[in-house]
Amino acid sequence: MSLAPSLIQLPPLHSLKLSTPFLNGCTPLSLLSKPTSSLASPIPSHSFLPPIRAMKTMQGKVVCAASDKTVAVEVMRLAPHPKYKRRIRKKKKYQAHDPDNKFKVGDVVQLEKSRPISKTKTFIAVSVPVKNSKKKKTEEEVPKELGIPLESQQPQQA
Repeated sequence: MSLAPSLIQLPPLHSLKLSTPFLNGCTPLSLLSKPTSSLASPIPSHSFLPPIRAMKTMQGKVVCAASDKTVAVEVMRLAPHPKYKRRIRKKKKYQAHDPDNKFKVGDVVQLEKSRPISKTKTFIAVSVPVKNSKKKKTEEEVPKELGIPLESQQPQQA
């Protein structure tokens, strides 16, 4: 008994007429050419797009400066509540490297990402650059004489 004659003979695949150009999940490369639009400008294939990177700097307040060359910085961010969608404050503490021990508790510092310094320290504490804020008017800037005498300064008439 031989098994070969008992198998069903199928015609070759090229003789079958299919309604789709796809044959067993593959198609000729000529049909896979990218569609072109007259409105879209062609994008060169050699253009370089920089990768999207995570946040490199954060800003926070020093909460502990007891260790040598290390400060604990509390960073606060606003995040939506998972159920109520209201923005809530989320706090996280990071250990940061302070090589000169110049930061005290309560100082506002900026954390910059660096290579791992120890098991928990991957940030360096940097002082925050001073912003130009609106100056409050002092007595020197307010003119003392307005040109109109006050009632107390006017001569009293009898």
